[in-house]
Amino acid sequence: MFSGSSEHTVDPKGRIIIPSRYREDLGSHFMITIGVDGCLFIYPMEKWEAFVDELAKLPGGAETRHFQRAILSNAAECEADKQGRVMIPANLREKVHIDKEIMLVGMMNKIEIWDKELWNRTNNVDDLGEIADHLAEYNLRF
Repeated sequence: MFSGSSEHTVDPKGRIIIPSRYREDLGSHFMITIGVDGCLFIYPMEKWEAFVDELAKLPGGAETRHFQRAILSNAAECEADKQGRVMIPANLREKVHIDKEIMLVGMMNKIEIWDKELWNRTNNVDDLGEIADHLAEYNLRF
C-alpha cells in the first residue's frame, strides 16, 4: 500500500526518482497512465491488471469507451533503473503539464504524479471535516 508524499524534480531527460519506500511495492515493471484531476497514475503490474479487469466490467456506452480509451491509450510500461529513476513519457508529461517540480503521492494501490504547483493549489485540507461528514454514510471511522 502506498501512502505519504514527497517533492521531486524531473531531470532534463524526463526522469524522476521513485522514493525507496515505494520501490519494493512498485516492483521492477509498472504502468504509468493518465490519471484524473490532472495527475498521472503509476500502478504496480498486479494492481494494473486488476484495474484493467475493472475497466472491462464497466457498462457499455460512449462514456465508458471514452474513459477506457483515455486510460489505456495513454498507458506506458516502465522500468526503474538501478538508481530508482524512471522515464516519464513525454506525451504524458505534456498532458498534465509536468515540467520540473513534482509531487509523488501514495494513494493506496497506486502512486500519483502531480505538477507541484497544481498539487499545492488543489490539495486543500480546509474542507476535510465537511468531506468526512459526507463520507460518514459509508461507515468511515477515524
